Formats: sequence, structure tokens, C-alpha cells
Amino acid sequence: MKITRITLWHVPLTSHETYYMADGKTCDTVESVVLRIDTDTGLSGWGEVCPIPHYLPAYARGVAPAVRELAPVLLGADPIGPEAVMTKLDAHLQGHRYAKSAIDIALWDLTAQAANLPLYALLGGRQMADMPLYHSITCVAPDEMAQMAKQAYATGMRQFQVKLGASGDWQTDVERLTKVREAVGAGPLVYGDWNCGASKLMATRVGRAVAHLDVMLEQPCATIEDCTAVGRATGLPMKQDETAHDTASLLKAYKHGCMDAVALKLSKFGGLTPTRRARDLCIHLGAQMCIEDTWGSDVTTAALLHLAASTPASGLMNTCDLSGYVAPRLDPNGPVRANGRIAPPTGVGLGVSPDADALGVAELILE
Repeated sequence: MKITRITLWHVPLTSHETYYMADGKTCDTVESVVLRIDTDTGLSGWGEVCPIPHYLPAYARGVAPAVRELAPVLLGADPIGPEAVMTKLDAHLQGHRYAKSAIDIALWDLTAQAANLPLYALLGGRQMADMPLYHSITCVAPDEMAQMAKQAYATGMRQFQVKLGASGDWQTDVERLTKVREAVGAGPLVYGDWNCGASKLMATRVGRAVAHLDVMLEQPCATIEDCTAVGRATGLPMKQDETAHDTASLLKAYKHGCMDAVALKLSKFGGLTPTRRARDLCIHLGAQMCIEDTWGSDVTTAALLHLAASTPASGLMNTCDLSGYVAPRLDPNGPVRANGRIAPPTGVGLGVSPDADALGVAELILE
């Protein structure tokens, strides 16, 4: 099998509701990049990456130039065995993990299709029939956030990420966490996420004020050291997100004792190949995992669901149905949440095939 063509689309994805985060960060309409790799056998593999503004040192319009640079290595290559192909790409172009993530996903799709197996079979085998989801609540007024939590709870959701920091005062963040915790009652997992937008002082004041509640904190500060300090000062468990991007950062957070849980996002690590390594390391370290991606629709959602499904239940805290937060759906037949859980797509490979009308006109074709 040989790669004969690489096609790339830019697709605007609009959130069902504007997403507010700390430091004035918002997520409304974000451009996703969808990639297809065609082969001389007629098989095609799909990939996707959607860098959120302000989140990664990455941007959607940076993907095409990186893919163009990597095309001489990809065209004519055998796509089977993504690890070997990605090693060659890393030797040709250092960095640019987010652009390589879409390529890596497409290579795994092709490899699984060639094996006539669902992708999870190549990532460790199916460990769960379906996986628990978390519901992310945008940072608005506390009462409104509590109502959103109640609505999600009524659909079966039992894990809630509460965005914090948009108002800039610690007292309102205390109210946000308190009211969401009250809205969903005892039992469900609730954690407050600043996306690096808090100082040690602000996060510590919030954490101490809610220390009597059953809550977790997520990435209050921009460094592992500061997150560690907040965790020690508040006595609350800590989840890493922005600071988790490779095995070295995972080992550092573990050594500091501030990685009770961690978000593994495909585009941050560079695709399924390195994220699978990170997943296996977290299993060894005993850290709870959220397996997801920065943003996106059905292609990246399918990829992360296959990786989540092949993860032991004891290590998987939750996963995410990114395609459920945005429009349009690239594949109307893609998985949807049911009673707070979701299953990977059926069929071979990724199990999704984007609709041509949703993709629009291709903006880059290399052959």
C-alpha cells in the first residue's frame, strides 16, 4: 500500500453556546482542519485537529504549511505502522505536534482498515462497552451554571467540569463551585478548571473556601510548581491539563505529587501514537485519565473514543464527546452520548466518514 494523495479542508465549528474561560478566553466559532490520506488500494484514512485560540502554541492555518513540508516524506510511503511513519516525519520536521496529530490519526485509520479491525483493537483491545463522559460548564453566572449542571444531570451525566475565572474575583468562583456541587448532589465528580488563569493566591483562597466540599481542582496555574503549591495549601486533589503534553511533563507532575488526574489530549501530544504511550505511562503511575482532545468534531472524537475504549476502566476517569458541543456534525452517524456515557464507533478503522457537504471545498490537495 502506498500513499497517493493528501487532501485538507478547513471547517468552521460553532459551539452550541459560547464558551467562557479565565483571562477573557472564549470559544465560539473555531476552525477545524480535516485531512484525508488516500492510497493506491482505494482505502482512505481520516484525521482532524482543531487548535483552540489561546490554548496551544498552534493555529489552524499553520497545519497546511506543515503538511506541505511533510508531503515529500508521506507521498509514496507505506502508511501501515504509524509509529514508523511518524518517526520519519519527526526526523524531517521537528515540533509541530498539532499538525502531525491529524496525520497520525489518519495513518491509524488506514492501518486498522487494512487489518479489517476497529481501531481500538490495535490500541490495546476493547476494555469497556462504553465510557463515562464529563460535561463542561461554561463560566457564566453561578445560578446559570447550576441550572446547566441540573440539565446535564437529568440526561445521565455524573461528571462536571466547572469553568472558573471569567469574572476575575475568587468569591464568585467559590459560588460557582458551591452551587454546581449543590445542584448535582452528593456522589458526582465536580472539578473547577481555571485553564491556567489563576494566581496561586486566588486559587488557594477558592480552594480553602470549598475544602469542605467534595471537589477537585484543575490547572489553576500555568506551571506544575504553582499547581503543586495550590494543592498542598488546599488539600484538594489536582488535575493537570495544559502542563501535560509529553511523557517528561507527566513524570514531572507525578514527582511533584500534583497529578491525581490528567487530561491526555491528542493534538497536544501529537496524535494517537504518543498519546497511547502517555496513556500506558499513566496506567503505570496510577493517575486517573481524561482521554480527549482540544476541540473538534467527529473525526478526532472517534479517535479519542477508540483510545478511551482500549483503556482499563480502573484508569479512565472520563472521556469527551467533542462533536456533541459543536455544529456542524461532520458525520451525522457518529457516536452520541446516552445516559452520561458514550461508545466508540462501529465498523473498521475509525468508523466515521465525513459528509462531503459538511467539509465544503478542499483547500489543499497534494499528490
